[in-house]
Amino acid sequence: MTFSLAARCPETGMFGISIATSSIAVGNRCPWARASMGAVLTQHRTDIRLGPIGLDHLSKGLSARQTVDALVAGSEFPDLRQIGVIDREGNSGYEGKNCVSVGNAIANTDVPRGMVEAYEKATAEKLPFAERLLAAVDGGLAAGGETKPIMAAALLIVGTHSWPLVDLRVDWQTEPEKALRALWRQYEPQLDMFVTQVLRPHELETAP
Repeated sequence: MTFSLAARCPETGMFGISIATSSIAVGNRCPWARASMGAVLTQHRTDIRLGPIGLDHLSKGLSARQTVDALVAGSEFPDLRQIGVIDREGNSGYEGKNCVSVGNAIANTDVPRGMVEAYEKATAEKLPFAERLLAAVDGGLAAGGETKPIMAAALLIVGTHSWPLVDLRVDWQTEPEKALRALWRQYEPQLDMFVTQVLRPHELETAP
């Protein structure tokens, strides 16, 4: 019931995930990322535990492929899980340059490829990392999307800090991909300020 893409930006070292589904709270359950380590997608009968465990494997030096294998080996129900991982070298368990896409209960098998191609096209156009990730969701929808209308979407990005740079979620509304893009446009101008108020709060006259 979900299609998603995880990516590494080679210019900045950021990791990010964009994801959409017909289910609720996808941003809370499926995308996981850790600064300088990598990103993990856990979906389809989602086992939320696999996200943090996968990131721990990456932090110990396991590759994306080794992490997927370890998560599958350690799962009680591996046939009911879907996992995607990208590591600090940009390696992944699927296809695409510095990105991996997975999907389940999707309209056709072209959806993950559509996400990858849209992400790579946006990368070639030198769009900002968040815009590339959002373009991937649009690409998945253009390729057919899910078998049901999507009702939730999320965007997660980590940089060099221990907290996410971006963690935006839209739940239980039609065309959540449009609402997610609108959220990003509201958030983007404030992103640097949110980082500054953590590291150098004295530089801000007022801060929420």
